[in-house]
Amino acid sequence: MPSDAAAKGVKLERYASGSALLLRRVASGKFVSASSHLLFRATVLATLALVFLFALHYPSLLSRSFSLASSSSVPPRSHRSLLASSSAAATYGGERWQKEIRRSAKPRRDGGLSVLVTGAGGFVGAHCSLALKARGDGVVGLDNFNSYYDPALKRGRQALLADRGVVVLDADINDALLLERLFEAVPFTHVLHLAAQAGVRYAMEAPQTYVASNVAGLVSVFEAAAKHADPQPAIVWASSSSVYGLNTDAPFSEDHRTDRPASLYAATKKAGEAIAHAYNHIYGLSITGLRFFTVYGPWGRPDMAYFSFARSIVAGEPITLYADARRDFTYIDDVVKGCVGALDTAGRSTGSARSGKKSGPAPLRVYNLGNTSPVAVTRMVAILEKLLGKKANKRVIAMPSNGDVPFTHANVSHAAHDFGYRPTTSLDAGLRHFVDWFVHYYNLDIKIAKPATSTSKKPAAASTKKKGSATSSSAASS
Repeated sequence: MPSDAAAKGVKLERYASGSALLLRRVASGKFVSASSHLLFRATVLATLALVFLFALHYPSLLSRSFSLASSSSVPPRSHRSLLASSSAAATYGGERWQKEIRRSAKPRRDGGLSVLVTGAGGFVGAHCSLALKARGDGVVGLDNFNSYYDPALKRGRQALLADRGVVVLDADINDALLLERLFEAVPFTHVLHLAAQAGVRYAMEAPQTYVASNVAGLVSVFEAAAKHADPQPAIVWASSSSVYGLNTDAPFSEDHRTDRPASLYAATKKAGEAIAHAYNHIYGLSITGLRFFTVYGPWGRPDMAYFSFARSIVAGEPITLYADARRDFTYIDDVVKGCVGALDTAGRSTGSARSGKKSGPAPLRVYNLGNTSPVAVTRMVAILEKLLGKKANKRVIAMPSNGDVPFTHANVSHAAHDFGYRPTTSLDAGLRHFVDWFVHYYNLDIKIAKPATSTSKKPAAASTKKKGSATSSSAASS
């Protein structure tokens, strides 16, 4: 019996000791858990405080829409997302914002247009905006300044527009709420929709960006114009000569087949033309598509062949040429005249955002805007060599299956008939204007011989320089 009692005593003592240890562990665990919760809450509060302070001192680019200074240190931005955040657009719509937008959109001439230009920081968009503003039309621009090529070049164009009183919003065409606010603030008569993901070969690397911009973005613009604009504006938008794809009939006519695209880029533009038909049919939107043919000139796109070849020639870098490639090079001033002509003759939309019905059929048009004179890419390089005073290190290869086509050749008879489109700038004259700008912008020590005669008026000298080297290597671009 005593031994049993002693054994029980030892067990009770061990049990009590174990219970005490367990209670200490539990208490310690609760303390650690409570500490973890407190730490988590403190971290969340600190994060929210930092976000608040950041938003207070560094507001979104959207809320700083009117900071139009050019800067080479602009951080690169990603390509357009399929669906933009609506919270960003919520910063729009204030009294000051509306005042600035309406001021920029107000025409200065009787009967002037009020035009929303998407892609206004781009090559064609900036030139068109300048031309419209110069003749007294109201212009509001929109661009997301993505990093497909150097955003500093786009900011430079934006600065030119700012000097002339054109507001260019730093925003995305897929931001539906933003577009609604714009159409609520201003009764735009026209939309010149030039925002797009450009480039034939880049589509093989980033296909989703083409769908996001060229398809979803186009739908976003059509949706806003059809359902939130009162009255509905007429829309002129950028299609592309790439829609002709594998077509072998020349010169390319709007009546030719376009169901054999050679690249995803071309396919998205062809899809855009089909989408335009649907919105014209259902909502009565007046829609005009313009098929551009290899546009070039000052303030152009660095990914285009003439631009990248010029940079490579200056830097002594090799350039790659596709054998027998020919392009219908079209100077920017001629293209701008075509865009303005299309706007002036667009015709009214017949739909109503209020009723959702149309009163009758609305214009649905498509036009080629080209130079009508295909030139061998090797000839273009020879002109650049002469202007830059330096021979190119050329490498000629067979054309790969990367979306490029052997030649382009525009028939512009429809555009000539409907709004007097007649290109007048030769490739020699156009490239001289480009090289003049190129040398000035990059601050290059190159003397360009003056021509004996000129076949076109030289555009105003660029007001922005870009110091630094210009190096690149690229194949011919369509």
